[in-house]
Amino acid sequence: MINPDYPLASWYLVISTLFFVVVIALPLLFVPLTWARWFGWKIPEGNTDLTVYLGRCLGAAALSIIIAVAHGIPNPKSHHLLFDLVAMASGLMILIHVWGAIRKTQPLSETVEIAVWGVAFVFAVWIRFSVLA
Repeated sequence: MINPDYPLASWYLVISTLFFVVVIALPLLFVPLTWARWFGWKIPEGNTDLTVYLGRCLGAAALSIIIAVAHGIPNPKSHHLLFDLVAMASGLMILIHVWGAIRKTQPLSETVEIAVWGVAFVFAVWIRFSVLA
């Protein structure tokens, strides 16, 4: 499963997909309000159907991206576009989280998460343009 020619790229995909599937995708897909509480969000009173629906949609989208990225583990050189996808998604998540931090509309855990997305972004870009070049 780990590519002997590009082990760093393969391991990056293994570790990042496992981390994000456990911490983000599956909890959002199956227990979005519980996930929100874990990260310090205040759950609004009243009807939360839309919140649950959007959380599950985001979890499904995240899981779809993770499954697509996992396909590149055995041969990352042939799937370099996946590193672009990870970099784009991580970059957008950085912007979203920075905006939330500036506006002070998110819990501290989400602001700290900027570093996680930053690491994912830097490694994806570095692997894509240095290791797989």
